[in-house]
Amino acid sequence: MHWIFLLIAGLFEISWAVGLKYTQGFTKILPSSITIICMITSFYFLALALKNLPLGIAYAIWTGIGTVGTVIIGILLFKEPITLIKFLCIFLIITGIAGLKFLTQP
Repeated sequence: MHWIFLLIAGLFEISWAVGLKYTQGFTKILPSSITIICMITSFYFLALALKNLPLGIAYAIWTGIGTVGTVIIGILLFKEPITLIKFLCIFLIITGIAGLKFLTQP
């Protein structure tokens, strides 16, 4: 269950990172409120995951999910350019996340 909590935390991290784009420096009430709720939810599920996972592993995976997801959303939603080197770097992050998950004994 702790891995599911970590995945949920990562998905909410993506949500709040993307949400920051819409807050316009926290001057827009609705996007700012949604972003803050996503932040709190992300930290809550990360805290639940940390009850059973090592800090370094959980944090690395949490930030990796957020990084990869945010880059993908940026490409799809905001038409950010994708280059071969960017794709390679994302692939390496995904490989690292998978390696940490499958090689970690809680």
